[in-house]
Amino acid sequence: MVMPDDAPVKLIQIGLKGGEKQDGFNLVTERVVSVNPEAKQLEVELLAYDGKTVVLDVADEALEDLKKLKAGDGATIRVVEEGGKRIAKSFRIRAKDPNAAKADAMLLDLKDPHWLNRKYAAEVLGELKDERAVDPLVAALTDDVGDVRQRAYDSLIKLGGISVTSLIPLLVSEEDEIRQSATEIIRKIGKPAVEPLATALTDADDRLKTRILKVLDRMGYKPKTRVDTGAELPKLT
Repeated sequence: MVMPDDAPVKLIQIGLKGGEKQDGFNLVTERVVSVNPEAKQLEVELLAYDGKTVVLDVADEALEDLKKLKAGDGATIRVVEEGGKRIAKSFRIRAKDPNAAKADAMLLDLKDPHWLNRKYAAEVLGELKDERAVDPLVAALTDDVGDVRQRAYDSLIKLGGISVTSLIPLLVSEEDEIRQSATEIIRKIGKPAVEPLATALTDADDRLKTRILKVLDRMGYKPKTRVDTGAELPKLT
């Protein structure tokens, strides 16, 4: 297991009562990234280290517990030193946020063959306000069923500013309905959409830049200076 050099892990003594003590520590992770029982390895995210991930080798006696873990789970992992290596010896899965679990289910249902399931999923994802739903909901704006498209439209508005960056490319869509939907959603999001729109101006091509400026103008925001390719981010009034 490789840890950041500038933040060494403090080891503590842990072990079974009455048994031989071993150097080790309890590693708490909010998110399991991947599980590989065949390779006897586990990858976890370390929030305390700005989301960096580490791969742990897993002891034979912990393989059955390893198989119970899933990507996205939170877990407490007992890690000990053996032969100069740090080995995961046991796992305790922590209960997942029920809203996150529901969002997981809705993200799957958004791809379901039955349109009623997609419609319901698109609606619920807006209520849950899970930012993982942004790109799937943007994709649902092109669903074959109008009711699904409408629910995706409404939910992207509910998600607010976090939706805007993914919607901006649709402002130059060849499909009139998609282009219009993206424009309306951004305008209805309102003030939280202004900053991501202004930021997008710096890297936009001329066609997209024109569309962004038109949307900003309709929202009542105008750059104080002329926007050129490579120019500094405009100040908006």
